[in-house]
Amino acid sequence: MIKRIKRKKTRTKEAQKYVGQIPGTLIYTGQKANKNFIVECFDYTKNNIQETALVNIEDAKNYKDTESVTWINVDGLTHIDKIQNIGEQYGLHPLVLEDIVNTTQRPKIDEYEDYIFVVLKMLYYDKDENIVIEQVSLVLGENYVITFQESEGDVFDTIRERLRLGNGRIRGLKSDYLMYALIDAVVDNYFSIIETLGNKIEDLETELFAGQARENTNIEVQQLKREILKVRRAIFPLREIINRIEKGEHSLIYQRTLTYYRDVYDHLIQVSENIDIYREMIWSLMDMYMTTISNKMNEVMKVLTIMSSIFIPLTFLAGIYGMNFEYIPELQYRYGYFVLLGVMLVMFVALLFYFKNKKWL
Repeated sequence: MIKRIKRKKTRTKEAQKYVGQIPGTLIYTGQKANKNFIVECFDYTKNNIQETALVNIEDAKNYKDTESVTWINVDGLTHIDKIQNIGEQYGLHPLVLEDIVNTTQRPKIDEYEDYIFVVLKMLYYDKDENIVIEQVSLVLGENYVITFQESEGDVFDTIRERLRLGNGRIRGLKSDYLMYALIDAVVDNYFSIIETLGNKIEDLETELFAGQARENTNIEVQQLKREILKVRRAIFPLREIINRIEKGEHSLIYQRTLTYYRDVYDHLIQVSENIDIYREMIWSLMDMYMTTISNKMNEVMKVLTIMSSIFIPLTFLAGIYGMNFEYIPELQYRYGYFVLLGVMLVMFVALLFYFKNKKWL
């Protein structure tokens, strides 16, 4: 009777946190613990702008029903109670708040009656050139956009400058254009990520073509493969989000803004195509690496085979005259030893010349 081997089922720490929890329970699943809680607010009209840092979280409610447009940026998802406070002030669904602090959430869009909730991934490289994926959640209301980030540091500095200086049309349009600008900033940063990935792949490809494969080249190829999969997993769902916004009929998205969202969709298609190209290149890099290793092994085996081919006849002669028979031709000859060495040397040189002429050496 064949016994089945019972394997212990394991879950990640993030999955274990959610086991048995009530839907809507706020549990931070990220790795950036003990970060500061910072709330910055940009309240603006076409001609005026007010930039403040909200020390008292209760003040956020004052910007909900204003005639001006407000961008509230929240940094620090570990502060669950404050996130929940903001959610209550703006009437956010408990499941929305749960998705905000669940940093493993897949990029998505949820449409509610008076607001739209979007989750996307912000990508950047750290100082060691390791790719970092940070979740950004956006809540679009009639006159406001609230963004939630894990910690300080983002790709929205250009948006902040445009708001302060009044450049472009951002201060002359509604909150749906502000959300477009924020999403566009994230998507534009994808191009720098793809460019860096492309440079890594091309450099490694050049090394392999030059036959300069190192011992850890296979590890580098595997790391690149994991990076491209992470990037692909983070970017591809965003196409569905923008497509739904573009084809949707939600009252918060005005017709004049849809053209800009179509432009973001075109950028995402371009990024996706580059990802697919680099993914194929990475797979070919592994094949190229294995071919390079195989060629090096063949070169070593060729040299060893040639050396064996040269020394086999020499060993044969040495073996003949090393036998312990009393009557061997030339055994008593005075110059027999030197003649034999000369014959062996001639054979050695002749074989070298032959292999060289065949271009085996």
